[in-house]
Amino acid sequence: MKKILAITSCPNGIAHTYMAAENLQKAAKKLDVEMKVETQGSIGVENEFTAQEIEEADGIIIAADKGVDKSRFANKVLLETGVQDGIRKPEELIQQILDGKVSVFKGEMKSVDEHKKEMKSKQNPIYKHLMNGVSYMIPFVVVGGLLIALALAIGGTPTESGLQIEEGSIWETILDVGAAAFGFMVPILAGFIAMSIADRPGLAPGMIGGFIAANGSFYGSPEAGAGFLGGIAAGFIAGYIAKWIKSWNVPKMIQPIMPILVIPLLASIGVAVIFIFVIGAPIAGIFNGLTTWLAGMQGTSAIVLAIILGAMIAFDMGGPVNKVAFMFGAAMVAEGNIGIMGPIAVAICIPPLGMGLATLLNKRKYEKPEQEGGKAALAMGMVGITEGAIPFAAKDPLRVIPSLMVGSIVGAVIAMLAGVGNNVPHGGPVVAAFGAINGVVMFFVAIIIGTLVTAFMVNALKKNVAQ
Repeated sequence: MKKILAITSCPNGIAHTYMAAENLQKAAKKLDVEMKVETQGSIGVENEFTAQEIEEADGIIIAADKGVDKSRFANKVLLETGVQDGIRKPEELIQQILDGKVSVFKGEMKSVDEHKKEMKSKQNPIYKHLMNGVSYMIPFVVVGGLLIALALAIGGTPTESGLQIEEGSIWETILDVGAAAFGFMVPILAGFIAMSIADRPGLAPGMIGGFIAANGSFYGSPEAGAGFLGGIAAGFIAGYIAKWIKSWNVPKMIQPIMPILVIPLLASIGVAVIFIFVIGAPIAGIFNGLTTWLAGMQGTSAIVLAIILGAMIAFDMGGPVNKVAFMFGAAMVAEGNIGIMGPIAVAICIPPLGMGLATLLNKRKYEKPEQEGGKAALAMGMVGITEGAIPFAAKDPLRVIPSLMVGSIVGAVIAMLAGVGNNVPHGGPVVAAFGAINGVVMFFVAIIIGTLVTAFMVNALKKNVAQ
């Protein structure tokens, strides 16, 4: 029996990671292949491979949307792809290894031609680097948002200008800790983008560049920095400078200190000079203008924004389009604009809740496994995991995806018009349980209406199946 190892990992390290692992294991069983899957999720590495398992493996599959260390797989047959392929076509991935269509990974010994060929076969590297940064950034924003929400909800006193917290109280301290957590957002984002590009030598330059981006005093904008847009720019600049320096041919005497001294130092100076003297102020101007414009959105313009965000969230359910909208909302939370994340939080949970409800309302439309999947989708929707709707969309995309998008759009528009706010970059009823929602009644009204729209629409479009 052939032995294949697999690694699955997604930017958030929650749903996609484990769905890909499960589908790969099912496909391996079907193809009579022995498989072990190592998951690199939000809680770290689980089911880690031993050296003996790697030695005995006939091939390795890496289905990941963020950087995975491949150094331990030198001289092994290695197939690298995105996590979506692990979910949607696991049999095809395994069959490629069985058919001998996958090349051997030679570690640092790859030729230029081999390297170029490998890069072409991979998922978009820009997206992968960006998502690597986002995956490390999100916990800081979540913790910061929850602490701020907790401090305001329990220790805040209503005034004409909003909730105020008594000076010197424990709640003021908690509020300050939450703000400190937010302060890490941009440096962490930039640092891990750069690390994804240039490995560890890129981490320090990226974080330094991110700190500069977040502090406008470095480039004549003391009131506001360049925000997450500047962090993204700083991360990519630092990463590619570090990667370029890594390619230099240097004397053997200097090689040992390159990754710990020379590369971080020169890359940090490079990103600092570029940001402070060239791009810092323009990006800060763009970001501050965008934030002001969004904060002042009312009427028709706010509805248009809600429609766009709702459609993006539901379109690929955790994929690149979804992540762009999600990251945009998270960045606005960090800037104090919680009115964008409110509609996004509603849109996030409607696809799984809608599909779960649809399976309960009309069992004739769904096969037995789909009915069971509907129960799981309901649970995932309650905790804000949009990916719970993916199995339904993968099987019947033309009917399911439009239904998900319409429901999420309706929910997002209702939330936007009602002024629903969310202090945490996450979605679903669970965030209301933590007191992170402003306008909690309309938050649930928007979720319920959007869920009903999705459920009734998809059932109207789908045909009965043979039970």
